[in-house]
Amino acid sequence: MIDITEKGAALRAASEGRFNELPVHNPDVECCSRERIRAIQLEKLIAQVEWTYERVAWYRDQMDEMGVKPSDIKCLEDVRKLPFTDKHALRKTFPYGMFAVPLDEVVELHSSSGTTGKPIVVGYNRHDMDVWNDCIMRLVQMAGVVPTDRVQMAFGYGMFTGGFGLHYGLQRLGCMMIPAGSGNTERQIQMIQDYGTTVLVATPSYAMHICEVGEKMGYDWETSTLRVGLFGGEPCPPGLKAEIESRMHIVCTDNYGLTEVMGPGVSGECLAERDMQHIAEDHFLWEVVDPETGEPVADGEMGELVLTPLDKQAIPVLRYRTHDLTRVVTEPCRCGRTSARMQKVRSRCDDMLIIRGTNVFPSQVEDVLSSIDGVTPHYRIVVDNETGLDRMVVHVELKPEAFSDSFEEMDKFRKHIEKELKNVLLVASKVKLVEPGGIERSFGKTKHVQDLRK
Repeated sequence: MIDITEKGAALRAASEGRFNELPVHNPDVECCSRERIRAIQLEKLIAQVEWTYERVAWYRDQMDEMGVKPSDIKCLEDVRKLPFTDKHALRKTFPYGMFAVPLDEVVELHSSSGTTGKPIVVGYNRHDMDVWNDCIMRLVQMAGVVPTDRVQMAFGYGMFTGGFGLHYGLQRLGCMMIPAGSGNTERQIQMIQDYGTTVLVATPSYAMHICEVGEKMGYDWETSTLRVGLFGGEPCPPGLKAEIESRMHIVCTDNYGLTEVMGPGVSGECLAERDMQHIAEDHFLWEVVDPETGEPVADGEMGELVLTPLDKQAIPVLRYRTHDLTRVVTEPCRCGRTSARMQKVRSRCDDMLIIRGTNVFPSQVEDVLSSIDGVTPHYRIVVDNETGLDRMVVHVELKPEAFSDSFEEMDKFRKHIEKELKNVLLVASKVKLVEPGGIERSFGKTKHVQDLRK
């Protein structure tokens, strides 16, 4: 085994193709045959449907109305006989209508923010917590985290699942946890220096902010003890990840999860395929469906991810529609794992903007900006229709070296960005150039779109 506690060793091992020297948490399931994983999934699916039907009245009513019984589940494809679940069902049964165990067996409660209505409430019993820890231990070891690491948690500790979920799993692995919480960036940097932090857990946008503040303070990231960034909570565009890695001299990986099905840990990125994430298939049955029809798409095609947790007891969920767009492949990975891999989520069915009849995704704007020298990964899209027609303005933050006192140069650069955006988006937009640091940084999930249309 290589000494991956050395700064940068995990990234060097990956770049040299020595993936087999990196740790695998549970090779019996992460590296087993497709036939074996499907057998595990089927056994668990049958048991999960029975558990859910017997204990959750909402699902029992839905299945009875559809004429479906647990005994009808005989193969994995039979999951399509079951009802879909979405946020509306979880909000309608707020707070405990979906729970399948007595509340005195629930050891932890989490919820969404509830900013668009009633929050979504989820609970965990001891069994659920053990499964959650197992999923976290898998994904962090894919990134090269080892038990001797010192992990600084820059997620908030509240009803949000991210902070506590990663904290418990990393602690179970044997890591020293430094519960810094979010905000107070100068103090975050001081803690990295004082405590010898080796792993940073944060949203990618906040990690970038920590990097920028450290540079202004004169902190030398190349000589810091920090070597791994574990990102989640929001998409991480490739350009942003590359910039963080080069400026902070660390290796960064993303993880994926959502409150409704567990929290972080559904899938995680290994160091072999930087745009894909291994799904914990023995804990989650995945489907990719057409967002409009709900019918399955062809293997490897883009569609909406649907998840059925296979080990949840406190609040089981069947066929949860994530609204996240991705594709899934099942070919073995160069890292040695055989678990299915989902492409990192960059877009959602419900974050698509329709501008004058054209579909626009924020991820398309990110991709264009990342290809242009002189702009930072920070941007904001503002849409209104005050003139009677949809109008989109993209606020683009400049790097210091791209900023000029010459109006002509700045106007030429602005028009260049507008042209590049139109070539990809197929709809014209206005660009507003923002001085370095002019776009507000966020400690949590970054909101890139402000839709002011009436």
